[in-house]
Parts: sequence; structure tokens; C-alpha cells
Amino acid sequence: MPRSERSCYFLRVTTTGTAGKGDRTREAILARGVDVACRVGLGGLTIGDLAAGTGLSKSGLYAHFGSKEALQLAVLDAAAQDFGDVVVVPALRAPRGEARVLALLEGWLGCGRLRHPGGCLFVKASTELDEQPGPVRDRLAERHRDLVRSIARVFAGGITEGQFRTDADPYQFATDLYGVMLVYYHAHRLLADPRAEERARVAVAALLDAARPGAARHDAHAGDDR
Repeated sequence: MPRSERSCYFLRVTTTGTAGKGDRTREAILARGVDVACRVGLGGLTIGDLAAGTGLSKSGLYAHFGSKEALQLAVLDAAAQDFGDVVVVPALRAPRGEARVLALLEGWLGCGRLRHPGGCLFVKASTELDEQPGPVRDRLAERHRDLVRSIARVFAGGITEGQFRTDADPYQFATDLYGVMLVYYHAHRLLADPRAEERARVAVAALLDAARPGAARHDAHAGDDR
């Protein structure tokens, strides 16, 4: 897929060439930060603890981020990039339409099954930051919107290919799919439901069936610009 088309999706694919030592150090810090935040939350992520975990000095970490808030923002961006690289970008290699939707689903299920830090952080941070207004919450909300827009674009590709109804609402499908995946995370991780993946696939299959040409329309309104 051309880079110009990939850039429409969450998260944007970039080509940076050979990273310098400073870039590699920053990437290592952020990878550690995402992993730690998955366990203790973004609020529990401190420059001091991260310095101890990476073998760097506090002053060295401050040189990269400058403040705890800047570190939290960077960790969120790193988690989004990680989720994009593991789930979204591979799905975009599948043919447009239903095959791409299913590839996205499988990658997402695998992310939850393997407790991949990028995806897990976004689920946990959503609860943690729900009532904490500020730049970090705003960044998290925008990343969630990015993902919904990306799912909607994937689904819209199926409309273009004639696989889904022309009056189907891509954003309603994206919302429904997102809801299925949040329930899957809850069922798989908290409830340890052995049928969590099966139930998620059945739910998504029902969404796809409802979107096929000739299926009855159930959504209330279509095509809103989110």
C-alpha cells in the first residue's frame, strides 16, 4: 500500500531511516515506559522509577522529556505507534473490504491475547484518565478517535468494493466493533472467559452480516463527520 494511503490510518506510518543514538535511547525509554504504565498506570509512571529501570540518570531522562506530563504524552504516542505497527498496519496488507476488517479483528484479538503493552495501555488509561481533564486525557481521547476513524476507513473500503451496503454507516460499524473489542478485553482478562475470542468473532460476524447488500438497515443515521 502506498505510504500516502497508509498515512490516513491510525497510527501514521513513518520512515525515519537510520536512528541515531539519541533516538534509540528515547525509543528504549518509551518502550520501558509503555510496559511500566501497563502495570502501574500513567499516574504511577515517574521519571525516577523509569531512570532506575533503564539505568539512566534522572537528569538524562529530563533531557529527553523535561516533565512527567511530557513523558506521559510521549508514552501514549509510543503505545499508539506500537498498536498501529502490531495491529493496524499488518491489516492494511489484506485486500480491501471484509478481508481487511477480519485481519484487523485478528490482529486486535492477538494483541489482547498476548497482553501486548500498546493495546493494553489504552484500555487501562481510558479508565484511569476518564475524569482527569488535561493534556494527557486530551491526547488519549484523540488517539481513540484516530482509531475509530481508521476502522471507519477500513469499513468504507468495503463499501467502495461493493461488499457492504452503500447506506451503511462506517462510523456506526467502527463504534460497534470497538465495543466488541472492549468487551473482549474485559471477558478475556478480567473474567478469564475461555470463549471470549469465540464470542467476539461471532459478534463481528453478525455486524458484517448486517452490513451486506440486501440486509435490513438498523442504524439510526449514517455518514456523520466525526
